[in-house]
Amino acid sequence: MKIGTYNIAMISAEITMIPIGTSGTSLSKYIAAAVAALDEKGVKYEISGMGTTIEVDDPDKLFDAVKAAHEAVFREGAQRVATSIKIDDRRDKEKTIKEKVLSVKEKMH
Repeated sequence: MKIGTYNIAMISAEITMIPIGTSGTSLSKYIAAAVAALDEKGVKYEISGMGTTIEVDDPDKLFDAVKAAHEAVFREGAQRVATSIKIDDRRDKEKTIKEKVLSVKEKMH
């Protein structure tokens, strides 16, 4: 099945945002603002201590969500934001983040 030019598939992306030019070393308020922006965009995500994994079905949704999160960090007061994105865009079949992790765990036993 297709939507526009894209096959239905699951896109996983890991984003890491580093606010620069902040008044202290704690970054949690900036990341909380970025995650709130993801909530507003309605994308599925999981946070970790080093980044946030996003799961979407369309590249436009991904880039829209990342842009919203990136801008939210500036609105929180950062003077500069370094954002890294890793994208896994698989179009041969749907594979959720949880399924990917489960596949690895099954092979560990």
